[in-house]
Amino acid sequence: MGLRTLLHRPEDGLNFLQRVSQVKKRIIGYDFARALAVFGMVVVNFKIVMGAEQNGPDWLVRLVGMFDGRAAATFVVLAGVGVSLASQRGRASGDREQAAKERNTLLRRALFLFVGGMLYAAIYPADILHFYGIYIGVAAFALAASTRQLWTYSALLVIAFAVMLFALDYEREWDWDTLEYAGFWTPSGMVRHLFYNGFHPVIPWLAFLFVGMILGRRDMGDRSVRWRVFAWGLGAALAAEGISWLLVHALSAGVGAAEREIVVASFGTSAMPPMPFYMIAGAGTASAVVAASVALGERYEDAAWIRPFVRTGQLSLTLYVAHVVLGMSVLEAVGWMGTAQTLPRALFAATAFSVVGVVFSNLWLARYKLGPLEAIMHKLTGRK
Repeated sequence: MGLRTLLHRPEDGLNFLQRVSQVKKRIIGYDFARALAVFGMVVVNFKIVMGAEQNGPDWLVRLVGMFDGRAAATFVVLAGVGVSLASQRGRASGDREQAAKERNTLLRRALFLFVGGMLYAAIYPADILHFYGIYIGVAAFALAASTRQLWTYSALLVIAFAVMLFALDYEREWDWDTLEYAGFWTPSGMVRHLFYNGFHPVIPWLAFLFVGMILGRRDMGDRSVRWRVFAWGLGAALAAEGISWLLVHALSAGVGAAEREIVVASFGTSAMPPMPFYMIAGAGTASAVVAASVALGERYEDAAWIRPFVRTGQLSLTLYVAHVVLGMSVLEAVGWMGTAQTLPRALFAATAFSVVGVVFSNLWLARYKLGPLEAIMHKLTGRK
């Protein structure tokens, strides 16, 4: 929108300036949701490295199992929300130069996350940051896509993976007992890991980011919009989980272990392999969490209890890296890594790290504007 438009059509200029001011206002509910996603990922990763996944009461195993694949999916959906918010100015104004600047900023961040994630993967193979880099790099070229197109892309990614699963060997390079991927550092193995059978493969996980981009375009300040997002998200998640459960139990009755494994892989809601029911459940759960978090942020914006979690969400990148570099180092030092620990002990460790993370985030942001890694990314890639 140029100066001529502002002078000759002042009402459009006012609308544009109002949209720009809305972009500048930070929605604290997103930061709150990021904090929840970080806490969930810490729980999942700690219980895995401590060998505690099934070592606890059945009810606790099932309860904690609800975080599997859902916390990470929420993290990716929130990244998609961030992509839409970071590019909202260019879309709202129709200014090609502004849109190009936003795209270039996203591409620089994508490169930062990919390179940083690959370095991080050397010590933590289950890293998600290098996948993030590819997600955001692709998304940078989809900023002008319509909402319908984003839904279409998401559906095609989910369908494509389902087709690939029956055409390609999903277990190639994997040692499921140790969760080690033998060919990660080979060209063919890396491509396969990144796009098909890794922890968070681009096909179909990129769909989560597209769903986040769609949410980021919605007016989440509108209570009715938030309610619809929450209701549809929760409904989709419950429907996917319910239908999956019925199909798995019906189709696996009376069959052998090998056949049951195929049924569970095809119709289950496990994150590996990420089949359609998992993708729907993950996207629905993430959407409901985001909508509920934004609602809490709107209602309790000035409440003392929510601010510590909001600040924690603002350091999500730093805390994600720290939970491995520092958190797992402590676990190893006390002898809790790689051994069959109990699930309650894993939850204790995750809770302890999360509490320390909340305290650190608040102390840090009392003095600095950005978290340590967030500041490095800002300096290297630029920020609007």
